[in-house]
Amino acid sequence: MADDGRTFDAAATEAVLSGKAAERDLLRFLTCGSVDDGKSTLIGRVLYDSKLIFEDQLKTLERDSKARGNAGGALDLSLLVDGLQAEREQGITIDVAWRHFTTDRRKFIVADTPGHEQYTRNMATGASNADLAVLLVDARKGVLVQTRRHATIARLMGLRHVVVAINKMDLVGYDRATYEAIRDDFVAFAREIDLPEPVCIPVSALMGDNVVNRGDGMPWYDGPALLPFLEEVDVVQTSTQTPFRLPVQWVNRPNLDFRGYCGTLASGRVRPGDRIVVNPSGRETTVARVVDFNGDRAEAIAGESITLTLADEVDVARGDLLSPADARPQVADQMAAHIIWMGEDPMLPERSYLLKIGHTTVPAQITEIKYRLDVNTHSKLAAKHLDLNEVAFCNLSLARPVPFDPYEENRGTGGFILIDRTTHQTVGCGMISFGLRRASNIHWQALEVDKAARAHQKHQKPCVLWFTGLSGAGKSTVANLVEKRLMAMGHHSYLLDGDNVRHGLNRDLGFTAEDRVENVRRVAEVSSLFVDAGLIVLVSFISPFRAERRLAREKVAAGEFLEVFVDAPLEVCEQRDVKGLYKKARAGEIKNFTGIDSDYEPPEAPELHLRTDQAEPDELADQVIQALRARGLLRE
Repeated sequence: MADDGRTFDAAATEAVLSGKAAERDLLRFLTCGSVDDGKSTLIGRVLYDSKLIFEDQLKTLERDSKARGNAGGALDLSLLVDGLQAEREQGITIDVAWRHFTTDRRKFIVADTPGHEQYTRNMATGASNADLAVLLVDARKGVLVQTRRHATIARLMGLRHVVVAINKMDLVGYDRATYEAIRDDFVAFAREIDLPEPVCIPVSALMGDNVVNRGDGMPWYDGPALLPFLEEVDVVQTSTQTPFRLPVQWVNRPNLDFRGYCGTLASGRVRPGDRIVVNPSGRETTVARVVDFNGDRAEAIAGESITLTLADEVDVARGDLLSPADARPQVADQMAAHIIWMGEDPMLPERSYLLKIGHTTVPAQITEIKYRLDVNTHSKLAAKHLDLNEVAFCNLSLARPVPFDPYEENRGTGGFILIDRTTHQTVGCGMISFGLRRASNIHWQALEVDKAARAHQKHQKPCVLWFTGLSGAGKSTVANLVEKRLMAMGHHSYLLDGDNVRHGLNRDLGFTAEDRVENVRRVAEVSSLFVDAGLIVLVSFISPFRAERRLAREKVAAGEFLEVFVDAPLEVCEQRDVKGLYKKARAGEIKNFTGIDSDYEPPEAPELHLRTDQAEPDELADQVIQALRARGLLRE
């Protein structure tokens, strides 16, 4: 009950509808919930009862309902939305199905998202583009684990409007007590996770009650039907009242007399004469013109694609963020954020990913998992990595500062995606909570003796020789011979060997995937310091993952990193197994052993490929020296 004695539904509905805005031409919403709660049927019912189905679509629906429907030969309205063949065969939603429709009062884009747990990432994708969530609950089952999971993700994704459609009321005899028990259960959970007050509507998608029209089955319900509510709810207000933000997508330079900065307005309003600032550079200027395809405009608002011209000649590039001079975004290279992991491979701290925020893409690492969120109980759990569909609160470090707003304040400038640097697949989405200030008092100290001076003193050019390969391939043997030759030639070098480093610097690390990433990260940092000291650094590490070898390469300047793939067949490596490690791994005494129960990703384009099963170590060491000479890294 509300404080004034009205039912929760009536009070919540009035609160949501009280802020009607004149601008409500488009509503993006998603349907979500557990599998088989009737999401597709609900959307099909909306389209059917609103007479938004063409005659040829209706005939196809009639034919498909008889052939493969689940309504006993009657119209199976779910088939209007379940477009994939696999979905129709299984009677479930797999992908996100997008549908556009228009009523007399509003335009709609609806995302019908899957209910299975393994497709949770699809639900998150739909939520990232939605203004409102319609969360379905089966009246026979009540609030389930997946219901709570989707509600939690809706909360994290910043959805401020949630409608709980308690479906299949016809199968419980339109019982009021059943509806109220489910409503109260969900409302209590919503308060636990700080989800905005939901509007609860009892419906029967199959029979049509309270979907488009009220129906006769539930005279005890005094709230709106679903579609009329969606036609009235105000979602425009928040995006237009937040400060102006324009992520620059393109610099338009058609001729010498015009330079415009194009993009979609993420939030707020902008007018000619507004004083703005370019982020992250901080340069201030004034908006000269607001332009679209129809010419100059007096104003543009959130969601519109526009071009701005500026009064001053300032440097603005793709990825910059334009904002009011008196309401600037934060700018930082370290931040805390919630991350929903979407990759099939686990997320590993310190692995390098690409972070895309707005139109800016920058290398980034998850430096720490603060906790993993149990979306079922809302408990905060310790974690060393993230698996598919898991959610965590993490610290991130970026290669350079980027402008942003906290996601709670601005979804358009506070959300990002993470991209795998090898496959270029999206593997995560994130919502920024705040920038980290801990590094604000740390600055680079200017040193008068630099890398060039140190290298000149040693009469050499510094570089990293990164020897990678399976255990027993011969990395340490060849690296040791190369260093002896360098020493004889009068060069200054240092050899970092995997086993030796684990006795000191990395003695706290094991052999899990997470520890292997950190093992290589630390050595990459050390090797870059040695290069800065003017040394030729030889690194002999299995380093099984391409991502970490790429990270090591990026720590030094172009031309200063040579990847040396020391290659031998696995059976040859096992024959050379002087330490007995392969034998123990085969017996199950050593876990996560590379080549046996942990993968090795061979280099795709190494600077040197040494086959130790086809040549002697001395000959291979000579090849390395010749490669250094050919690149001008050794003095003659």
